[in-house]
Amino acid sequence: MLSLVSKGVTHNFTVSMNSALSESAGIIAPPPVLYLGALVMGYIMHAISPQPIFVSFSVGGWLGILLLGLSAFFARWSFVTMRKVGTTANPRKPSAALVINGPFRLSRNPIYLAMTGLYLGVTFFANSWWPLVLLAPLLLVMHWGVILREERYLAKQFGQAYLEYKSRVRRWL
Repeated sequence: MLSLVSKGVTHNFTVSMNSALSESAGIIAPPPVLYLGALVMGYIMHAISPQPIFVSFSVGGWLGILLLGLSAFFARWSFVTMRKVGTTANPRKPSAALVINGPFRLSRNPIYLAMTGLYLGVTFFANSWWPLVLLAPLLLVMHWGVILREERYLAKQFGQAYLEYKSRVRRWL
């Protein structure tokens, strides 16, 4: 049984799933650990060799606060949407439903988008180039080690329903 949720209405379908619900995407590490690891590494580098982005706190500080607020809202909206349909946000656990409403109408990865916004918000607030420099490698690790693996898993788990969703909604924005 597959549950799709669109505009607050749950639609149940019988779908042949190629894998048992006990499987997961096989990601290389939990995304929060990857983001936090890059951030910590950036701040260690900043402690050794400070490289500010902005001349004063005001620009970076306010931009950081704005990004933190918007990203926190987006993350919360994503988690609430997933909870409403009865599936987990934990990529190491099996997905019980394909979520296609709420922030998932805008991005296939709204939680990772929010994590990136939070990362940038902290970076701008702290006014350090080093975490910003580490963002590109972090996003490559996320792409190859997490997102592509999740996409393969979801295609296997939900078949045509996921492929149709994937064709309609962008990976990031």
